[in-house]
Amino acid sequence: MTASKSEAKELRSEHCAIVREPIDLRDIKEDLEHPEDGAAILFEGVVRNNTRGRRTLYLDYEAYESMALNEMEKLAQAALERFKVRDVSLVHRLGRLQIGETSVVIGVGSPHRAAAFEACRWLIDSLKKTVPIWKKEYFEDGAVWADGEAFPDDHPSKPEPASPGTQ
Repeated sequence: MTASKSEAKELRSEHCAIVREPIDLRDIKEDLEHPEDGAAILFEGVVRNNTRGRRTLYLDYEAYESMALNEMEKLAQAALERFKVRDVSLVHRLGRLQIGETSVVIGVGSPHRAAAFEACRWLIDSLKKTVPIWKKEYFEDGAVWADGEAFPDDHPSKPEPASPGTQ
């Protein structure tokens, strides 16, 4: 059985996707919005034109795709439990990305904004640190594989179990 063109370009799980085409923010937002929610938060990671003072030309993203999707889904499940949000979505793009293109989107739907913001921040920080997706940055004078950004000092590195009776 041969995979269709679209199947070959993306992997999906319940809450996550790894894609090779531009990410459709509108679809993610529409999927997250529900009448019972007071918040639909989208974080969009965009390729910037510089890194540490060096002019960036473009980026290439690679991944251990099946493991990356599995780890992203684990993060999604942990965020749903830990932050008591209604839904989450994690989408990461692979391949060559130009300046201004979206590399990653984290979406959170929640009855309350505080939980949505906290979950979204935790998800992007955790994804960058733990998921096997690698970024190669191309500059005018060469290229380097970039390390993930370190967790902020106030960021827990692992999800903590929710306390019974908290919401």
